[in-house]
Amino acid sequence: MVLWGEPVTLVAGFFLLLALTLSLSFEFVNGFHDTANAVATVIYTHTLKPTYAVIWSGCWNLLGVLMSSGAVAYTIVALLPVELVLHSGSGAGFAMIFALLISAIIWNVGTWYLGLPASSSHTMIGAIMGVGVANSVMHGRGWMGGINWGKAQEVGAALLLSPLVGFIGAACLLLLLKYLIRRKDLYESPVKGSTPPLWIRGVLMLTCTLVSFFHGSNDGQKGMGLMMLILVGLVPAAFALNMADDPARLPATVAEMRELSATVKPLAGVAKVRLDEAIEELTRFAKEGGKPTDTTYAAIAVSSEMIADKLDEIPNIATIPREVRVDLRTEIYLVADSIHKLVEGKRITDPDIVAALKKDKTDLDRIVKYIPDWVKFAVAIALGLGTMIGWKRIVVTVGEKIGKSHLTYAQGACAELMAAATIGLADFMGLPVSTTHVLSSGIAGSMAANKSGLQKDTLISILMAWVLTLPVCIFLGAVIFSTVLYVTLHVFGIP
Repeated sequence: MVLWGEPVTLVAGFFLLLALTLSLSFEFVNGFHDTANAVATVIYTHTLKPTYAVIWSGCWNLLGVLMSSGAVAYTIVALLPVELVLHSGSGAGFAMIFALLISAIIWNVGTWYLGLPASSSHTMIGAIMGVGVANSVMHGRGWMGGINWGKAQEVGAALLLSPLVGFIGAACLLLLLKYLIRRKDLYESPVKGSTPPLWIRGVLMLTCTLVSFFHGSNDGQKGMGLMMLILVGLVPAAFALNMADDPARLPATVAEMRELSATVKPLAGVAKVRLDEAIEELTRFAKEGGKPTDTTYAAIAVSSEMIADKLDEIPNIATIPREVRVDLRTEIYLVADSIHKLVEGKRITDPDIVAALKKDKTDLDRIVKYIPDWVKFAVAIALGLGTMIGWKRIVVTVGEKIGKSHLTYAQGACAELMAAATIGLADFMGLPVSTTHVLSSGIAGSMAANKSGLQKDTLISILMAWVLTLPVCIFLGAVIFSTVLYVTLHVFGIP
């Protein structure tokens, strides 16, 4: 069969369809699991009826996905073992993708069924760590060699700090609101069957809208990153490079690559490498724990010059021969990753050179780290539909079971405003955070500040779900990865 102009076998076509279906299923589950947090406040303050609330939230989730940058998508991808990212069409690549998706769906559906606001971000990262551990052990590198620990620490810090920001921020915001606006009805449980004043409804709808939008722009990108791995792995000639890249920017990229080669060549000393050796060296450097040597700088210089030569010969990316695209993607990906490691590791400290290297990386990422519009639309629709279905279990927990009293207007507004600000900031920084953790922590913080009391049993259940998510998903990811890898190799014969 032919897909996107590229011939694929029936087996590859089957795996492609199955993987894309699972990826969209993950986003669908993400929608009714995570976004339920966004609508809890408007439902429990009688601002909107449940049906209107979930439709409204679903639409803004969809818009958030469509307007996302893709930075979070590739932050998630950066946690994966580099050899699996570069060879996602191999048997190990298939196993990685299916392990991530199946693990995440199992845990998300399980916690949803129990009505526990668990984190899809934690779920996905746990599965990634499980895949990394299993892959590392299989290659004899021990338990610690398969995870990008630098990136994992960066993401872990965001996931750990964001609930604290939500709790403290919502509590402080509520206390400030009480000081500035002394209206008793704002801080008491709504009268049953009554709707809030129009201006309060407007504020609560605005905060719900912001949380839904930023949830879409942040969480929706997890599915995008996985879909791109699937497409690059199975139809690489069509998706290895950004065919829609502006041709007018190519000459500048070519000049930057030649300048990069000239900059790092003196750092290589007398080391010299061939192109095939350069790729092998940069792959070694890209792995966790890889240290730069003279050969690394020589490899960057050779690869940069080769990238410049290939881009200099064409009017636009789409005219690159199909058989060249995958190799070019590998070269670009590894050079960009090497630049990042050199800058972050402070191996190069001259401010002018560092600024130039960062620009080089940005321009290279533009060619290989992109999200086609149709992928955004597919993820947006899946996330939006998920928001409209199955929301009730999580909403009941958030609205009724965190505090001992009914959610007030002020509590709902403060929790959602803090959640929207936190998620929006994380999205700007390209970091994945948990809407669930931030918002439920914000509601708990507002309850504590209002002296409404907290339901200990519910908080313990939520905390246990948070604590167990990583180890359970690491285990699931490792087991499913090993199982699927065995099946693809021994049943389907995919090496």
